[in-house]
Amino acid sequence: MLKEKYGDRTLPIWIGENEAMAIALSLEGIRPQRPLTHDLLKLVIDTFQAKVAKIGVEALKNETYFAKIYIESDGKLFVIDARPSDSIALALRTKCTIVVSDELMNENGIVFQGDTSIEELKRRLRNTKPEQFGDFSFNK
Repeated sequence: MLKEKYGDRTLPIWIGENEAMAIALSLEGIRPQRPLTHDLLKLVIDTFQAKVAKIGVEALKNETYFAKIYIESDGKLFVIDARPSDSIALALRTKCTIVVSDELMNENGIVFQGDTSIEELKRRLRNTKPEQFGDFSFNK
């Protein structure tokens, strides 16, 4: 769930269990004994004295979100296509900004009504099956 910093909208992105674990570990400040893929990527970026400028969640096509990683190195900006889950996990490790395109947030952002708490939202999500979010078949 990506929440607007200065607004009420939230963009829900359904991700896999492994990606969710990588994000959760970072949010909790837990460092695994061995680096996960996102930790390794950060080490490689740091080794080359580059920096992650930002992460952009930029499109939704055929029910799949697309993101980009913006890396600055030697005064150049490199833009790399990536999955949003990997991008978010990297953003948390590098403490860079995560942005969502205005168009994407306008079309897909939701505002939770009333006094929906984080605990209530977690409870709802635990009791929701992926197919309740829409048709995620790959045979379209």
